[in-house]
Amino acid sequence: MSFLLAGSLNFVGVDLDEYMAKTPLEHWYQCTDWKKGKYHVSHLSDALRFLTLFKYGGYYFDLDVIQLRSVLDYRNFTATENDKDASAGAIHASFGHPLMQMAVEDFAKNYQKRSTSGSKKQLKEKIVQIYEAFFRGEDQTTGNPNFWDEFFLLKPKVGVIEAEIVKLNAEQLATLKDNLNTLFSKCVFMLGHDHQMRVAHSLQTLCALIKAGFARTTVDVNCDIIELLIGGGAAEMQMQLLIEHCSDILTSECPVPIKALCLKMMVLACTGNDNIAQNPFFEYLTQHSVFESLVHILCQTPGRVELGQDAVLIVTLMACYRKTGSANPYVVKLSMLDDELALTAYAQVVMTSLGEFNERYVQSRQAEPQSSWLSSLTSMVGSMFVSDETEIRIGQVKANDAGLLALYQAVHLNRHFVGIIAQSLADVNPPTSSSEENDPAVQANLTDGSNANNTTGGDKSNVTAPPAVDVATPTTNLMATFLEYCSIVMQDTRSEAAYHSTKLCFLILTCVSEDEYANSLMHDPGLTFRVPLHRLPMRHRKSPTDKTPPFRPLVCGLLDLIIEFILSHLMKKFPHELYELALGVVLRVLCHQKRCRLRLSLCPWKELWAALIALLKYLPTSDSSLIRKFDLFALATQAVNILNLFVTFGDTFLPSPQSYDDLYYEIIRMHHVFDNLHALALRYSTGESEFRESAVRLSAALINVRAIGQHFKPKVEMWMESQKLSTPTQDQILEVVRSHYDSLTLKLHESLDAYERYAERPPVAAFLSSILRSVVSVIRSTTDPSTIDAHRLLLECNVPTTPTSPSAPI
Repeated sequence: MSFLLAGSLNFVGVDLDEYMAKTPLEHWYQCTDWKKGKYHVSHLSDALRFLTLFKYGGYYFDLDVIQLRSVLDYRNFTATENDKDASAGAIHASFGHPLMQMAVEDFAKNYQKRSTSGSKKQLKEKIVQIYEAFFRGEDQTTGNPNFWDEFFLLKPKVGVIEAEIVKLNAEQLATLKDNLNTLFSKCVFMLGHDHQMRVAHSLQTLCALIKAGFARTTVDVNCDIIELLIGGGAAEMQMQLLIEHCSDILTSECPVPIKALCLKMMVLACTGNDNIAQNPFFEYLTQHSVFESLVHILCQTPGRVELGQDAVLIVTLMACYRKTGSANPYVVKLSMLDDELALTAYAQVVMTSLGEFNERYVQSRQAEPQSSWLSSLTSMVGSMFVSDETEIRIGQVKANDAGLLALYQAVHLNRHFVGIIAQSLADVNPPTSSSEENDPAVQANLTDGSNANNTTGGDKSNVTAPPAVDVATPTTNLMATFLEYCSIVMQDTRSEAAYHSTKLCFLILTCVSEDEYANSLMHDPGLTFRVPLHRLPMRHRKSPTDKTPPFRPLVCGLLDLIIEFILSHLMKKFPHELYELALGVVLRVLCHQKRCRLRLSLCPWKELWAALIALLKYLPTSDSSLIRKFDLFALATQAVNILNLFVTFGDTFLPSPQSYDDLYYEIIRMHHVFDNLHALALRYSTGESEFRESAVRLSAALINVRAIGQHFKPKVEMWMESQKLSTPTQDQILEVVRSHYDSLTLKLHESLDAYERYAERPPVAAFLSSILRSVVSVIRSTTDPSTIDAHRLLLECNVPTTPTSPSAPI
């Protein structure tokens, strides 16, 4: 197609009757039944080839012939198939040359319609013939000192290499080991060549060897991939040279496609084995670090979009290798990385991955028909079976675990990155300027859209009205994108994939909520963002009508997410581990607000209290089934202590006295929930249950909230009796509460604002290992080097694909 657009290829119609007239082929064309032959199209092509050269002279080349140099200086030649046979694939004949007359006459005389005419046999590309000879053990360099130089000019057939290696038996593989070692070493050597096509082909060949080598190790457990591909004696030197070449490619001015192939080869090396501890390439990459080269990729504008994902993936995988024991240079360097551009690009890569998932979800929801009783029924019945759509969704969730793991590693290891995710991310790949960018009105709207209220002085509770911004505009903040992603993934925790992804999301939120700088950014009223959270349709609540979320500090979106999780997962298959993590995030946020005495009027306090009380109401109703699975008293104590934190220290961070009164109103209104919970704790604390100590702690935690109900409830009833009212309003009850605060006596609970700092303890480490195995498996199955057309990519980059001068033999 590019030839057509360039005007260098023209199609000319020919009247064959006229073209064949008065030529040696006229009788063959007009008087034989060549059209009935099986290969009549190919035969006509041969006839026209010879006849055209006979009539006019000139050059002819098959379409699969690649010219490395100009052939205009060569005259009257033909290619050869081998030492004996000529080929019709590349010919030049001068006008009137007798050879072409002989060719057309011989064609007409010896034509056989059932013959494939030699040239129409099942064709094999030259590279495939070389591979076959190679895997037969033949030495093809004998008599051809330029063999390897020419070999890497041919486009590799990755699938053929993989198939040939996998089908060999153990004895044949042992015989060919020297050949494989030679091929690997020549590929490594070629990476230092100045001809980009040779470099690209050597990288593709390495990809094929590595992928096929790992596939072989899965068939034969005794097969060692390093011994198979490199050879034990040369492994250290060859791997050092390979990694040095990779670093040079990534940090040089090489075209983006070459760098992409290099990263793809490293990804294949890192994902060959589900258990990275058993992958020998990790040890070499640890000894010869490429961390700086990968960071360089993130810091460079050209190719950042195409290369960023693989660069971040490799950093993530390497940071997961041997995190305990011996020092991992990737862990150390990632934790010390303070280059803001690199960290911002890292965040941008993760945000793009999660954002694409969010966008696909929104599009799928928009494509669904409007809900009705029939669709609800079919959804309910359909959920009884595992549908193709469910499998697709699970696959998409697993595919994003790599981005989540990258986000977790950066948040957990690098405190500078924790602050980056809560900031407004400038586009690290700015688009080209357009006419709209020069419009002051458009610029003003863009400026206001990223930050609704950009003032921090004065009364922080008075927030200016946000400007009208299209909610479809992609969020420019990783935290907001991540919260939206969490709201989607956590909707269906019944599948193992979604459960694990949700758990990893909550671990990330735990790390973020522990960081003081990230907390200060999330609570800053001058940094506001839209956080679109997706809520699971539920029959006991109305569907949200306003789909445009307001501009608020990020902590409001975080609390909304936790509230939604608490309310939407009170089910038989109770995800208690996720609830523990979710409540831990709330506690950390409240501790920061108490410590800094922050008063944010936009935080959804009433909704949080209602969600906590709903959780405490649910636990006693299902204690018989839940108590066999986990310590529900410990979970209930977590929720009660959050309420105790509000009761004891709420005056330091709640936005107004009215909010404090509202808290007491909710506790008084729902006092029976706490009484039922206390009865449950009392029942288990007096017996010989294994949860006896936890039940005792819950009873102690309930003292204050029960005291509030016991103190105010009689006073409210006395006031109602004196006023002869049966249904008082909320304001009337609050008036009674305010007048009797002084007589209320509460116990001062200790360590309400204390929590255990997050650390990768053995249970968490085991969970992360399972996530890592899943990520490696998914990446390996979706990475196919055979789909990469290096030749086309280099042409698109305007990189010359032919050498300017002959290369020295290798």
